[in-house]
Amino acid sequence: MRRISNPFITSGYVSDTYFCDRENETATLIKTITNGNNLAIISPRRMGKTGLIQHCFHLPEISENYHCFFIDIYATNNLKEFVFMLGKEIFETLKPTGQKFIDNFFSIISSLRPAFKLDSITGTPTFDIGISEIKEAEFSLEQIFKYLESADKPCLISIDEFQRIAYYPEKNIEALLRTHIQHCKNTLFIFAGSQRHLMQNIFFSSSRPFYQSVSLLQLNAIDENTYSDFVKKHFIHENKIITDELISSVYKLFEGHTWYIQNIFNELYSLTNIDETCTLELVEQALDNKIASFEPLFLSTLSLLPERQKEVLYAIAKEGKAAKVTSSDFIKSHGLLSSSSVQTAIKQLLDKEIITTENSTFQVYDRFFGLWLTTIFGTGYRIG
Repeated sequence: MRRISNPFITSGYVSDTYFCDRENETATLIKTITNGNNLAIISPRRMGKTGLIQHCFHLPEISENYHCFFIDIYATNNLKEFVFMLGKEIFETLKPTGQKFIDNFFSIISSLRPAFKLDSITGTPTFDIGISEIKEAEFSLEQIFKYLESADKPCLISIDEFQRIAYYPEKNIEALLRTHIQHCKNTLFIFAGSQRHLMQNIFFSSSRPFYQSVSLLQLNAIDENTYSDFVKKHFIHENKIITDELISSVYKLFEGHTWYIQNIFNELYSLTNIDETCTLELVEQALDNKIASFEPLFLSTLSLLPERQKEVLYAIAKEGKAAKVTSSDFIKSHGLLSSSSVQTAIKQLLDKEIITTENSTFQVYDRFFGLWLTTIFGTGYRIG
């Protein structure tokens, strides 16, 4: 376990000491998997899907009985890249078990044999292959599933941002994966996704191959009181003082969105001295620090947007949560061109995942980006 100087973890998983709650969700995931069922987890990005999955992977009910693999396919664009990531994850996870594993891996997955190399310095085996070297992705995928089914104990594969397969150019990708998965007897799957409508279409549309093939877990915000207790426990442990009211102000600003509040409390923990009380001024400083650290990325994002999309984005950021975006009132109050141009820009911003929508209300997807936009083009953010 890595050395921890700040208990508010913002990346990766360390241990249950630094993992807040999710007791019901953990029990649901463990029960679903140990009863032989596949699971789909749907929640906004950065709400804690990865942390929950990694937490469960470390529990003895899972870690002692399954080979566990985790891949995030958000950056993949086709089946070749999917196969590469899956093959690499299996190899890197199991290679510490020794040469026998390596020999068995490449005897079954012969199409990936060119990926096996020895590090020129350490002599340790590595998985190194160019995407273009995967000549027959479907065949390699078939071999990977064959290998998983031959493993010495059950395998559990978690695929994060699973809705990404809907953008692959291969039109049969869902049917292909479903065909392999439905024949698995030694392998179970967790499909996690952040785009609700795409995930629901994949798993709950009667015309799609994955229809009714999984149990569903919706991941919502951690209860405010539970999270408040978690924050106070870690502050008190180092003789640092923080009030319920201040915790609540941060929680409400980000509506309990796990990654953002963890980032702010990570910064606040660092800014608060031992035997001192965390103040509202420190919260403002923490927000400024975090938002400023992402400014180059935000500027780059804006520079790539056409003018009409920027105008609509600014309008949504100013509103915080924008409803009736094609109404004459909204268009007039923000100096937009027309209802049709707003509609087009909204679709493009949604496709780029710069904004998100729920119940016909729109907001900037990245909460820090949204706050930054209000400081540049709006009235600034308010705390408490």
